[in-house]
Amino acid sequence: MGKFLIYFGMVIFIFGVIVYLLETASFKIPGDIVIRKPTFTILIPLGTSIILSLILTIILNLFIRLKK
Repeated sequence: MGKFLIYFGMVIFIFGVIVYLLETASFKIPGDIVIRKPTFTILIPLGTSIILSLILTIILNLFIRLKK
């Protein structure tokens, strides 16, 4: 259980660094919806959410298989 928490913490740290770097680069994937009005802006990251979900699913499945 301890190794799993260490690996999970490293993944979360790496994910945080990637999100921080992409945030400063104004990274946008096709499929993200942006609605701009004079008083507000709405960003709905559908494409980004799907890709992150796939990546995290693969990573977590690899960790689960390594645990067995």
